Amino acid sequence: MANKITSQVKWLPLVIITIIAIFFWYQNPPTGLSIAAWQTVIIFIATIASIVAKVLPIGAIGLIGITIFALTHAAGDESASDAIVTALSELNSSLIWLIVVAFMIARGFIKTGLGRRIALQMIRLLGKRTLGLAYGLAVADLILSPAMPSNTARCGGVIYPIADSLARSFDSHPENDSRRKIGTFLITCIGNINDITAAMFMTAYTGNLLAVKLAANAGVTFTWGSWLLAAIIPCLISFIIIPLLVYWLVRPTIRHTPDAPKIAHDELKKMGPMTRNEWLMLATVLLLLILWIFGDILGIDPTTASFTGLSVLLLSGVLTWEDVKKEKDAWDTLIWFAALLMMANELKILGFTTWFGNLIGDTLSHSMLNTNWVIILLMLNAAYFYIHYFFASGNAQIAALYAVFLGVGINLGIPTVPTALMLAFSSSLYCSLTQYSHARGPILFGAGYVPTGVWWKVGFIISLVNQAIFLTIGLLWWKVLGFY
Repeated sequence: MANKITSQVKWLPLVIITIIAIFFWYQNPPTGLSIAAWQTVIIFIATIASIVAKVLPIGAIGLIGITIFALTHAAGDESASDAIVTALSELNSSLIWLIVVAFMIARGFIKTGLGRRIALQMIRLLGKRTLGLAYGLAVADLILSPAMPSNTARCGGVIYPIADSLARSFDSHPENDSRRKIGTFLITCIGNINDITAAMFMTAYTGNLLAVKLAANAGVTFTWGSWLLAAIIPCLISFIIIPLLVYWLVRPTIRHTPDAPKIAHDELKKMGPMTRNEWLMLATVLLLLILWIFGDILGIDPTTASFTGLSVLLLSGVLTWEDVKKEKDAWDTLIWFAALLMMANELKILGFTTWFGNLIGDTLSHSMLNTNWVIILLMLNAAYFYIHYFFASGNAQIAALYAVFLGVGINLGIPTVPTALMLAFSSSLYCSLTQYSHARGPILFGAGYVPTGVWWKVGFIISLVNQAIFLTIGLLWWKVLGFY
């Protein structure tokens, strides 16, 4: 009997999005917008809506978006060859290739076992208390984050399995109230800490590089080093405070875990001494950090540095070409990132971003006349932050709204660099608001340790604390650095 073929396509939302897009396609553009800008924004919004509605895997949506953009000559290209060149223009973006190659390098952490070894070492050193366990897992996440741009893989693939194993070893199970012993606390903590480590380094989250590209369109340039310099003080403060806050909010019933270091020691003993490939992976990461931090002095571009790291891993045999080909998330990112960046850039070139920013900014400026810009930034960032309740993808929101909110902030007279930084960091910090607001959410929530009410309550309170830290200490630190 023939196997039944099931379609990945969610036809109902796709049909609805298509009908709405076609309706607006044949409407006259608003005053001040060209037809090309109007048609581009329609395809862009339809693409974002399709991602949010999950009508297909995100890479497939990106591919279809590129195709429609080229077929319709949406950007106003006269010839078919010019239209496809425009549609594919971002495939040669160095930032996109930095993400793609970093994904491949990150595979080495999992393949060699180095990521797991680091996490177990942190537990062995810090795990005598429940709070120490949380900090141990947090430090492991922090160590892995600079060279691991998929915070989903970092948290869900490396940190979560260890946290789950620890919880069960203390008889804390997801299917009953024993989860309150330690499991709810650990799983809640690793998700919220993952947001902080994602914000710390430009290469710790794919959304950071999307924000960097969009900020560059507004004239704000961030290097790997300048991002780290801006992030390090507010992020470290949040990194220290958040586990304490989660501990107070969740209140695990087990407070002391004297057996945890022994469990970690036993697991490390099973792994044996560090292998050749683990040492090579560690050396490659250190090389990458040197090249990323001192790239300007050495004359090496961050993307070139990432290619150097991948080449070392391939030449040494830590990764094989088969490993590279099988890194589906990397190739997936190449397509959807290129599609969204291309459309976002065209919206800037065609004048939509400036037009919309001026429209909203002029409207708000009358009601906020003589209001201090810090208050305006607080309100603007809060609006950007909590809109995320309606998004199931951090990257989708960045692509759709980052440039718009940045334009509004500039139009309202807020200093450009603090606005760009605040919105960029919020694009990491909002990922734990709900269990559906980031790709790692289904992994952590699906484990069953964290009830919906706990997730939403903790996520909201921590969102307030993080914004307070970045809008006070962060702004003061950026002032010291001369960013405004």
